[in-house]
Amino acid sequence: MKPGPVWLFDLDDTLHDAHNASMGEIRVAMGEYIRRELGLTEAESNALRTRYWQRYGATLLGLVRHHGVRSAHFLHDTHRLPGLEARVRGHAADLAALRRLPGRKYILTNAPAAYAARVLAVLGIASAFDGVFSIEDMHLFGDLRPKPDARMLRALAARLGVHPARCVLVEDTLVHQKAARRVGMRTVWMQRWLRTALAAQPSGHRPPHLQRLHRRPVFVDRRVRRLGDLLRGQSR
Repeated sequence: MKPGPVWLFDLDDTLHDAHNASMGEIRVAMGEYIRRELGLTEAESNALRTRYWQRYGATLLGLVRHHGVRSAHFLHDTHRLPGLEARVRGHAADLAALRRLPGRKYILTNAPAAYAARVLAVLGIASAFDGVFSIEDMHLFGDLRPKPDARMLRALAARLGVHPARCVLVEDTLVHQKAARRVGMRTVWMQRWLRTALAAQPSGHRPPHLQRLHRRPVFVDRRVRRLGDLLRGQSR
């Protein structure tokens, strides 16, 4: 077993610029799926998608719980993303630092496995990881439990054979880090691609987590702009 911490890396807007590569198209696809499957108007669909994301941390979870949507059908339909490979971009220095980082490294993403595989293939970093945990792997007792579910995070640490305190979650999403801290994991708030998203948002329409990048919440151990900071032991 490799010495050092067990790193759990989010994928979208942590290791690549998902804001420009996929997020907009995925949101549109989710809206179309909800309208079609539930018979809602566009406004109703968008409101429902947003409400479930805010309440559960994943739109899919609300659709499964309240509407009997099959997760596999939803994930396949909303992540087709033609031309994705041409839009994916990471940062070369980040990806090089990732390979030098000591310890076991895993992807932990609420995205489906097929999507994660496509992104990792373009970035050329699949071999840097000891495994990938996608949303299909986040079931407990028959129920879907994606991030930020604390029970899933505890079960994941047990599956990896380590105490949660050995794990470090590197994420762009604060609510996921809050759950990780609750189970004893260490947390790193990766901001490189969040800053790209911030620059693209009109000032009056920026979500709260994009307005306070200069602050470090109490449940965040480190705030970094580049993965190389993890090697140097410096936060930004």
